[in-house]
Amino acid sequence: MAEKKKISIIYTGGTLGMRLTKKGYAPASDLDGLLRERLPELGSASLPDYELTEYEDPLESSNATPRHWYDLAERIRNAVDGFDGFVVIHGTDTLAYTSSALSFLLSGFNKPVVVTGSQIPLVEVRSDAAGNLIGAMQAIATGGLSDVSVCFGRYLLRGNRTTKVHATELDAFESPNLPPVAEIGTDFQFNELNVLPPPPDVLAVSPSYRDCNIAVLRIFPGMSEGLLDAIVGAGAAGIVLRCYGVGTGPTADRSFLAALRRACNAGVVVVAVSQCLEGRVTLDRYAAGSALSDVGVVSGYDMTTEAAFTKLHTLFALGLDGGTVAGLMQENLRGELTRG
Repeated sequence: MAEKKKISIIYTGGTLGMRLTKKGYAPASDLDGLLRERLPELGSASLPDYELTEYEDPLESSNATPRHWYDLAERIRNAVDGFDGFVVIHGTDTLAYTSSALSFLLSGFNKPVVVTGSQIPLVEVRSDAAGNLIGAMQAIATGGLSDVSVCFGRYLLRGNRTTKVHATELDAFESPNLPPVAEIGTDFQFNELNVLPPPPDVLAVSPSYRDCNIAVLRIFPGMSEGLLDAIVGAGAAGIVLRCYGVGTGPTADRSFLAALRRACNAGVVVVAVSQCLEGRVTLDRYAAGSALSDVGVVSGYDMTTEAAFTKLHTLFALGLDGGTVAGLMQENLRGELTRG
């Protein structure tokens, strides 16, 4: 018989542990008591043993900041020797940002980290919390994981390929450009194609938090050059530029192109991702995309906005210069993009 695993459950906050107040659902403490009351099956011999750690002030994930990712990664690294894996309970609003960030901050960690949460609080009669939490624990127990994943609804997804696609559906997350790591039915059906590349040397050391001003800008018809200039003037080190389709923008507007050129010449790393849920950026497909490349915009291929944002933040936190960061944004570091 295989040795029973022991996992750490870290409760950061989110809907799973919320309780109803006069102003609506709000994060609440004492998840341990709630789990004992509502989910006694967590003590089943068929599940891993667990130890629960709760944030002193449970977080509403819409209030999460990059500092939260680095603190969480440090908590996990500091506890690595005592556990076979980690489950992070998190609010859904920014869950995809946190799971993406952890994939870069825990490069080479080699123990599974599964991020989960719920759309309906555990205190409610019809809640998805139990299935998601138990699914995350069972995913670790399979022994088939070694990186950061998201367990939600019927799927186990790669952490840095995940994005929230439904505000109210119980299958709230998808991995648009990569098949699920596993489909969850009566058992876990793993997809063997989801193999991570070896982590590069640049991610061998996890960075500490530092202020990195990264912006996300969605292109829209009639966008003015002033918006770009204002972002650069505010000290942006990087911009995730959400382009049309395969990577196009209003390149007939010479003032817009000039503003992009000024940003890139100033050392700002501008990364093009697609506004479309599925597909990839190919800047040389159309002249309107080539024009972006000509002024210094780099392709984010099929990265999600969350992955591009957190990857930029991590690389700048490592103290790398803009040119190095621009090059690495086009490389597959943690399974976050597909070049071919």
